[in-house]
Amino acid sequence: MANTVDSTKRPLPHPTPETQHFWDGTRNGQLLVQRCDACSEAYFPPRPFCPACGGQDVTVEEASGRGTLYSYLINHTGHPGIEGPYSIAVVQLDIGVRMMSNIVNCDQTPEALVIDMPVEVVYESFSDEITLPFFQPSTSGGATS
Repeated sequence: MANTVDSTKRPLPHPTPETQHFWDGTRNGQLLVQRCDACSEAYFPPRPFCPACGGQDVTVEEASGRGTLYSYLINHTGHPGIEGPYSIAVVQLDIGVRMMSNIVNCDQTPEALVIDMPVEVVYESFSDEITLPFFQPSTSGGATS
């Protein structure tokens, strides 16, 4: 018998005033990051100041959603609302920031999850408020800047 997972049990983030723009973006199919107006450094996760220089004047901009697989591990035990095995990955976005997510739409094996492979964002809605960004192997053949 197949193991069924109740995705309504998946832990979901709770937006804060500092992260609300990010969650509004994912709900609209946009991957938003912040860029410091003082030093031009892009950064993630969202926060009200630049981690590079401490500047508080920041701009929100849309990332392409393309990048490369920087690192990962495969969890074989599962988690409430997530059937194992599944990857927990760090993606290096083309805009220069790293984001933790899951790699989906491919086998969850070391043979399929190759470091530096091109990936692209896909979105899955879990509620009216929360749409999560995941990454899948790129269908366009490569990450670009």
